[in-house]
Amino acid sequence: MNLIEVKKEGIILEKRDLGFENEGVLNPAVIREGNTVHMFYRAVSKGNYSSIGYCRLDGPLTVTERNDTPLLFPQSDVESHGVEDPRITKIDDLYYLTYTAYDGVNAMGALATSVDLINFEKHGLIVPQFSYDEFKRLAECKGSINRKYARYNDNIRFHTKHDKEILVWDKNVIFFPRRIDGKLFFLHRVRPDVQIASVNELHELTKAYWENYFMNLKENIVLSPKYKHEVSYIGGGCPPIETEHGWLLIYHGVHDTPKGYVYSACAALLDLDNPLKEIARLPYPLFKPEHVWELKGEVNNVCFPTGTAFLTTPCTFIMEPLMNE
Repeated sequence: MNLIEVKKEGIILEKRDLGFENEGVLNPAVIREGNTVHMFYRAVSKGNYSSIGYCRLDGPLTVTERNDTPLLFPQSDVESHGVEDPRITKIDDLYYLTYTAYDGVNAMGALATSVDLINFEKHGLIVPQFSYDEFKRLAECKGSINRKYARYNDNIRFHTKHDKEILVWDKNVIFFPRRIDGKLFFLHRVRPDVQIASVNELHELTKAYWENYFMNLKENIVLSPKYKHEVSYIGGGCPPIETEHGWLLIYHGVHDTPKGYVYSACAALLDLDNPLKEIARLPYPLFKPEHVWELKGEVNNVCFPTGTAFLTTPCTFIMEPLMNE
């Protein structure tokens, strides 16, 4: 039984005839400062080329300013087919905006930073760049891994006709909004699970780091599919929200149905000091596709959470605590 009431306010931003967003606007990152919400949204042009647009909202629903040109757009080979699905957090005095760089074949997590939300410095890909064979060799050095890793990552090469090297897709990069024990923590996703990485500084994300990371893959998985609504695979959603009980993580879960994949918003709670430790998880979707704008769109049957603006009143979630097995 669903014990949570979610009010859906409907559509607040629609595509325009401008060339960079004439096919759709979706999957925004948001960050709130005072009563202002800054939104960085994925803007899709004809041919499925994406850039990141910007608008400002007064309160949660009223758009008061919107740029007529993209804020971020493809500028390198790895993002030649688009920059997609941003998320944003602020750590100390620096904004971390992560996004997916897509070259037409590979979709990989990238980072841009800013001190003012106007000028952004791109840092390129921050996730590993391995073929599936390289990934498998590393990940299986301590034993077998979930066979879904092959299903969702190895099979790409069999239905992709291109002369580019095909890599394991690693996306949904999302930073925690503060350092934990002095380290930067971020979520990322190699399907079907959600993983966590941590470093003292970003320059430590070397090939050697990721080789060691994948040799210890099972120790770096924070969430795996558990319930029916997320049985196919899961992925990061909104930046983690710090509460007195733990990190509230709103993520997406995917269920393969006769009508195709259905994406739902889900919720879990992670330990404040050790976010690799899952404390509890909602045993049903936080919300799922019901309305026409969720059932029909750039992709059908999708509720895909990517950002939150904090409320002034508390929210209470009843979650299923994890039992020792």
